[in-house]
Amino acid sequence: MSTCHCGSGRPFAECCQPILLDQRPAATAEELMRARYAAYVTDRIDFLGASLHPEQRGDYDEVATRRWARQSEWLGLEVVSSDAGGPADDSGSVEFVASYREKGVVHHHHEVSEFRKLDGRWYFTQGRLVPPKTQHRTTPKVGRNDPCPCGSGRKYKKCCGK
Repeated sequence: MSTCHCGSGRPFAECCQPILLDQRPAATAEELMRARYAAYVTDRIDFLGASLHPEQRGDYDEVATRRWARQSEWLGLEVVSSDAGGPADDSGSVEFVASYREKGVVHHHHEVSEFRKLDGRWYFTQGRLVPPKTQHRTTPKVGRNDPCPCGSGRKYKKCCGK
């Protein structure tokens, strides 16, 4: 029995597969988000459209989504946090990082997804990207004409700065 693609550690047959096959609805917003990731991995693109909130389906392009999902190698999912979205809630959000390789380049998609319940079922409504954190230097920046920090005695632009 294979482990679920969503990173839960549970068997796929007990975790996301029943949701993807519409054998049971997602009980929480996080469960739906995990199933949506598993849908990309298992090429269940129809599920992605069906799990969109009806108000958000107007510009959904199933063909383009399927092409992108097939061209990508899905590397893993990390759930950063969840806010509300439990069985008794009507809305919730899930912050996650989905990693994938596309054309040889590894990408880390960091997003906060919003979910709403309609007639007892969870639906994805929108997502917003989380911008990367600003990195602050702890050492001074090396200028192009400064001596190279490697100790060669040459200018940075003629040595390691090429």
